[in-house]
Amino acid sequence: MIALTAVAALVIVVVAGVSIVELRQNGPGGSSTSTGSGQAQAAIPATRQADGSIVLAEPGVTQPVLELYEDFQCPVCKSFEDSSGQTIRSLVQDGKLKVVYRPFRLFDQEPMRSNSGRAANAAACAPADQWLRLHDLLFEYQPAEGTNGFAVADLQNWGRQAGITDSAFATCVSGEQKSADVEAATRAALASGVQGTPTGRLDGKDLGTNTLFSPDALRAAITGGATDQPTGA
Repeated sequence: MIALTAVAALVIVVVAGVSIVELRQNGPGGSSTSTGSGQAQAAIPATRQADGSIVLAEPGVTQPVLELYEDFQCPVCKSFEDSSGQTIRSLVQDGKLKVVYRPFRLFDQEPMRSNSGRAANAAACAPADQWLRLHDLLFEYQPAEGTNGFAVADLQNWGRQAGITDSAFATCVSGEQKSADVEAATRAALASGVQGTPTGRLDGKDLGTNTLFSPDALRAAITGGATDQPTGA
C-alpha cells in the first residue's frame, strides 16, 4: 500500500500484484529492458505544454490521446514502460496516437518522496527534445524502494547522456528550480482522480491494468479494439 497526502486528505493506493510486477521488471538476473533506442526516440516530435506535460505526436495527429501519469520512483511504472513503452512509441511514430506524459510525485514517505521529487524536477528541467531519453534513463537507474537515490550528480550525468548540453539544466537540477511545477503537477493529478501509478487514460477513460501491461491489448484499445475495465492499479 502506498500512502500519500493530498491537501488535507489521505489517499491510500492499493497496487495489486506488485511482487509479480517487480519480478517481471527485474527478471531472473535483475536486469531491466530498455524501452527504445535513442535513434528511434529522436525521431518522435516532442513538445512541452504550458502545464509542464510532454506531448509526443506526429504533425497533425490529435486523436486518440493517451495520457500517462507516472512517478519515476514507482517500480510498477518501470515495469509498465519495460512491457508497453515501445508499443506506445511505435504507435506514435505510425501516426496512430498522441501521448501526453504527466509525471508527478506520488510518494509521501521518505526517502521515496525526495527521490521522486528530484527525479520529477530533473525531467521538468529537460528540454522537450531530450526529455524522452532522460525519462528512460530515470527508469533504467531507478533506486530500490526504501533507499536513497536520484542524487543530483547522477541526474546531471544522465542529462548529459540524454544529450542535454545546456549548463542551465545542471543548475536547474541542483537548485530544484522546477519543484513548484512538480507540486502543481501532483495537485493536478490527484484532483483529476489519479490514485496510483501508472495511470493511463485513453481519450479521458481510465485503462485497466490488463490493458496497460499487455502490448497487444493496449494496441487493440488504441486502434479501436475493446478494453478491460479499470482495476484501480
